[in-house]
Amino acid sequence: MSVKIRMKRVGTKNTPVFRIVVADSRSPRDGKFLEEVGTYQPLQKGNNVTLKLDRAIHWISKGAQPSDTVASFIRKAKRAAAEVTA
Repeated sequence: MSVKIRMKRVGTKNTPVFRIVVADSRSPRDGKFLEEVGTYQPLQKGNNVTLKLDRAIHWISKGAQPSDTVASFIRKAKRAAAEVTA
C-alpha cells in the first residue's frame, strides 16, 4: 500500500478550503483518508497554512510521499520552526 500526503478539497464553490491528509494513493481525492495533518485556505491573507509538523514528519518517516504542494508547505514549516528555536 502506497501512502501519500495530499490535499482534500472541502470548501464550497468559489471558496476553496483544503485539508492536508494522509491517504492511500488508491483512494479518491475527496475520499477516505488515514489522518488529517493540516489545513490550507488559499483566499486567506498571511498565515493560511496550519500543519501538524510532527505528524507529517512521522508519516514521511514511515514512507509516505508528499505531493509537490504539500512538500513545499512542509519545507516552509520546518524553516519557520527553525527560526523560532534559533
